[in-house]
Amino acid sequence: MFNFTQKRGLLALAAAGFALAAALPAHAGKTLDAVKARGQVVCGVNTGLAGFSAADSSGNWSGLDVDMCKAVAAAVLSDASKVKYVPLNAQQRFTALQSGEIDMLSRNTTFTLTRDASLGLHQTAVTYYDGQGFMVPVKSKIKSAKQLKGQTVCVQSGTTTEKNLTDYSRANKLNIKPVVFEKVEAATGAYFSGRCVAYTTDASGLASVRNKEAKVPAEHVILPELISKEPLGPMVRRGDDEWFAIVKWVIYGLLEAEEYGVTKANVDQLKTSTTDPVVQRILGTTEDTGKLLGLDKEWMARAIKATGNYGESFETNVGPKSPLGLPRGVNNLWNKGGLMYAYPIR
Repeated sequence: MFNFTQKRGLLALAAAGFALAAALPAHAGKTLDAVKARGQVVCGVNTGLAGFSAADSSGNWSGLDVDMCKAVAAAVLSDASKVKYVPLNAQQRFTALQSGEIDMLSRNTTFTLTRDASLGLHQTAVTYYDGQGFMVPVKSKIKSAKQLKGQTVCVQSGTTTEKNLTDYSRANKLNIKPVVFEKVEAATGAYFSGRCVAYTTDASGLASVRNKEAKVPAEHVILPELISKEPLGPMVRRGDDEWFAIVKWVIYGLLEAEEYGVTKANVDQLKTSTTDPVVQRILGTTEDTGKLLGLDKEWMARAIKATGNYGESFETNVGPKSPLGLPRGVNNLWNKGGLMYAYPIR
């Protein structure tokens, strides 16, 4: 039996051990080692969803989800261009990550309990709060989702969208008739050809599809109801906590950079001029947070310089002045009425 003094001494030694462990650099995980050896981050993205992940005619990828891949590459490899993009449909995406074909999945993917608990994957951080909606032709004169009773609705299989549609129809006794397609291109093509009265997916996806594929976007309206919660963000494999931490903290860093006014344009100047202790930590001028992630001290400065902060990425890719024209809404920062709340870099 230990007496009180001995117990107190053991507790003190344990506390000192924890403090020492917390101060040590992170052990590089197998994914980080593989990424560095390869010289590329392999990132799973959508086959083509304007504003989130889409390639132009020259094969250059852009979008909010693509920016997360670029920011991670900049943080880890000092070069945002060191990304190999793997376009994946809804059915392929989880298998590609589970099998190690990709290092991270950044493909407008909803975080749910089932996906978190049963796929062997980690949900990192939300990059876009969305909700499922419906798009209909203006000429249909449908003003509400409740008017879809008995109607056909085009939907992609292998998604939360398909289950949400069934649940919504049953809960509201609408007897909606889903017309299911494996590929999103087939689903949207069927809608625009008139095979379905409505098309359903995340509201951001509806805006993207309307802008990209409708011959006359103004002839299609997105109904006001959202029938689900769809928090979207990148996913990584379980079993590699170091890589999970890197991807997660790059996202939080982009959010915190916006909160503290660090932008793509001023990041270099702030390295030498700022006296704000939070900004100094973000940019690595006072504390080396990178060593805790297996990175160097300028990991976050490079990520910001590559894509801009979260707000800049949002505005460029999906915001009101972009072709998609989406309002910031709930995706604004927490101190501006939104849900975006970054864990602090400290």
